[in-house]
Amino acid sequence: YTFMLCFVVLNVAVAKENQPNQYFGLAIGGVIFAGAYGAGAVCGGCFNPAVALGLDISHFSHFNPKWSPLYALCQLIGGALAAGVFRFVRSSNFTAAKEEPTESVMFLSEFLGTYMLVLTVGLNVLAKSPAAGYSIASSLMSMIYALGSVSGAHFNPAVTLAVLLSGRAPDMTLRRAAGYVVAQLTAGKFASMTYSFVYSGQSFPLGPAAGFGLGAVGVVEVLFTLLLSFIVLSVAVSTTTNSSNKFGFCIGACVTVGGNAGGPISGGAF
Repeated sequence: YTFMLCFVVLNVAVAKENQPNQYFGLAIGGVIFAGAYGAGAVCGGCFNPAVALGLDISHFSHFNPKWSPLYALCQLIGGALAAGVFRFVRSSNFTAAKEEPTESVMFLSEFLGTYMLVLTVGLNVLAKSPAAGYSIASSLMSMIYALGSVSGAHFNPAVTLAVLLSGRAPDMTLRRAAGYVVAQLTAGKFASMTYSFVYSGQSFPLGPAAGFGLGAVGVVEVLFTLLLSFIVLSVAVSTTTNSSNKFGFCIGACVTVGGNAGGPISGGAF
């Protein structure tokens, strides 16, 4: 999550393509919300060497000098990785010529966003987080703001299909859509392996909650996937209703709504 924090900062507050904007603070704060509830139960959710050292020193009676240096090292590695990936994803920021993202960069963008989304889902569920819907929505919102200008930030095969079928994105060819879906599914697999590793092999099943059947699950998943896809098309694709600053918040809010309303029935995969 230190990687995610630094990566989002670089994309929303530094990248030329996203300047100026009014969402940088919201996007950066969203990472903290996502990580605090997702990873907080595991490591405390510092994501900052200054925070780690401050917490270590403030608890002086139990000061253990091995923890803050270890935390700081991991956080610095995350920051360095973020800088490296940023240079690859935003290569046009380091050249005089304006360059459009290549398909490989778009596929990486979809992988990164989907990975952080699914990782946040898994960590929240395994931690039995009291604010899972908000944490997951925040991770989606932050990565949309960070990577929306690279790949469109679908992070979901259903959204990619909706964009393709809408006919409102002429650059979304069948070949590119297939590449997006492969990247998203691969990211989901790696993210599930990550949260399972963090929790020593634990995982959780997908399926209806107790007392609900296939019909209830089908209705919930169809309706809230429809809501999510429709909002994406409306605020990020349509030339009439798109929003240059609120798009990430609107899309993330769909996950909050669906997670809280439909999650207790189907699990809220959408």
